[in-house]
Amino acid sequence: MDPDALIDSRPSVQTALAVGAEALRRAGVESAPVDAEWLLAGALRVTHGALRTDLQRTLEAPEAGWYVSALRRRMKREPLQHILGNQPFRNVTVRVTADAMVPRPETELLAEWALDLLPRDARRPLAVDLGTGTGCIACAIASERPDVEVIALDASPRAAMLARENVAALGLSARVAVEVSELFSALGERRADVIVSNPPYLPTSLIATLSPEVRQYDPRGALDGGPDGLRVIRRIVAEAPQRLLPGGALVLETSGDQQVRGVVALMEKAGFGVVETRRDLAGVERFVAGKIR
Repeated sequence: MDPDALIDSRPSVQTALAVGAEALRRAGVESAPVDAEWLLAGALRVTHGALRTDLQRTLEAPEAGWYVSALRRRMKREPLQHILGNQPFRNVTVRVTADAMVPRPETELLAEWALDLLPRDARRPLAVDLGTGTGCIACAIASERPDVEVIALDASPRAAMLARENVAALGLSARVAVEVSELFSALGERRADVIVSNPPYLPTSLIATLSPEVRQYDPRGALDGGPDGLRVIRRIVAEAPQRLLPGGALVLETSGDQQVRGVVALMEKAGFGVVETRRDLAGVERFVAGKIR
C-alpha cells in the first residue's frame, strides 16, 4: 500500500505500522520498523511504549496526514530526531534542529565521564562544554549536578541560539551560560575544573561515505576534522592547559581506536598527567581524558 492511501482509509495502528515500516524499508532506512513506531507515536501523541497497547485503534484523518508527511520526510532520510523535534539525552530531552548535530547515545558516556571528573567541594565547580551544539552535554551536567556552573561555547551562532533555548526550556539559565565562541575566545580569564568536548573529528575524506542522515543533515562544521580528523582536536589540546585550574581535566570524544592513540600522544605532549581512555557502547575505545598536573 502507498503511504498516501492511509490518509482517507482510517487505518488501524497495526496497518499504519506495517505500511510505514515497508515504505521506510524500501527507502533504505535500516531501522524501519522502529522508526515507523516512533513516527506513529508522534502522530497520535502517545508514548512509544503505549503505542502497541491498542493496535486496533483507528487513525483520524489529521493523525494519518501527519504520519504520512513524517514518513515522506524520513523516506528522504531526514533524521528521525529532526522530524520528531527532540532527542532524550541522559536525564534531559533537548530540541533538535538542523542547526546542530543530533546527540548520539555514545556521547552520554562522554558526559558521564565529565561528571565523574568534576570535584565535589564547597565552592561552585565550573565545567566548560566546548562545541555545545544542542547544549545536551551542558544541560545534562547542570541537571545532574546542581552545584556546578556550566559555560557552553559554540562557534555557530545558530547552534548557540538552539542551545540557549534548550537551557531555558529546562530551567537551567541561572547556571548555564551559552556563548558564541571560536574555541575558547569567549571564556575570558576564567579557568575550568573540567573541559568537555565532542569536537569535529572525522577525516574530510570519510564524510562522503556516511549515511545520508549524517552527511546531508548534520552541520558539516560539526563533523569535519580536516585531513586526519585532528585539526580541531590539536588546537583544543594545545589551548586547554591554560584554560584549566590546577588538577583540572580535559575529556574528549574521538572517532576511536587509532585516533584515540594519536590524541593520547597529543595530550601527554601538552603536559597532561595521567591520560586515560574509555570505551563506548559498542566497545570501541573512543573517549580520552587527562588531568593537568
